[in-house]
Amino acid sequence: MKRTLMMVGMVVSAFASQAAMADAGLDLAKSKNCLACHAVSTKLVGPAYKDVAAKYAGQKDAEGKLVQKVLKGGSGTWGAIPMPANPQVSEAEAHTLVKWVLAQK
Repeated sequence: MKRTLMMVGMVVSAFASQAAMADAGLDLAKSKNCLACHAVSTKLVGPAYKDVAAKYAGQKDAEGKLVQKVLKGGSGTWGAIPMPANPQVSEAEAHTLVKWVLAQK
């Protein structure tokens, strides 16, 4: 019984952590104005976050690659419209945003 309660506690804790990350990622995307060009499920100016997550799924270097795109900008991967650099985003914030984006499914 004690072991079962401990396992349930671990599962609840994992879900709470995921929910907190989801809220933190979405809140950060809102505060850094990412949602002006991106949405979770639909393409706006830039790709939908679900499409980004699907494209980079399983790639070991995806987080680092995407953090650099958030910070420095990029072009050509999703079409002709370039993504500008985001100097208002710190490297730590970029990691939080990218982890959140890659978790979208």
